[in-house]
Amino acid sequence: MASRRRKFGPSQKERIFFACLPDAAAAARIHARAESFKRELGFTGALILPEHLHVTLFHLGDWAALPDEIVKIAKDAAAQVRADAFEAAFARAESFRNSTGVYPFVLTGDIGPWRPLHDALAAALKRAGLGGATQGEFKPHITLTYDKLRVKPRRVEALAWTVRDFVLVHSRLGKTEHIHLGRWELDG
Repeated sequence: MASRRRKFGPSQKERIFFACLPDAAAAARIHARAESFKRELGFTGALILPEHLHVTLFHLGDWAALPDEIVKIAKDAAAQVRADAFEAAFARAESFRNSTGVYPFVLTGDIGPWRPLHDALAAALKRAGLGGATQGEFKPHITLTYDKLRVKPRRVEALAWTVRDFVLVHSRLGKTEHIHLGRWELDG
């Protein structure tokens, strides 16, 4: 492979990942809920833009330059995926732990509905030689903001949408820019 996967650092500015995006109406509802949480809980961090709200399926790495070879392999793998459209619901809100002291505040949902798509994409990535991206636990979540305030898990009124496709996203780190490199429809 031409490029090597690295941990994010000053020279790694290009991130690629597979994700599911809420439709425009669902993104607007989720963002409105995020604004309510911000007021209610006293968050000071900026909210994630509605057009950047997503559920990450697999993170393919952070790179100094966009790795064309990895993008091609990932697109070829995605084209092999067969899974049905499904209803995704997020009925919990919480802050994820980390070591930075700035915590992702997220909506979380049950993994069950996500499993067929996640498993099919994982199998395709492994067959394509990108199995390293499939390591780790998958917890469906949508990040709303990052904040120094940490909030314990709480039940919330469910926010839902029908997941009809998934995308390969190129995120230009530090530029608040997401470029969709490919989109694949689900069945049904």
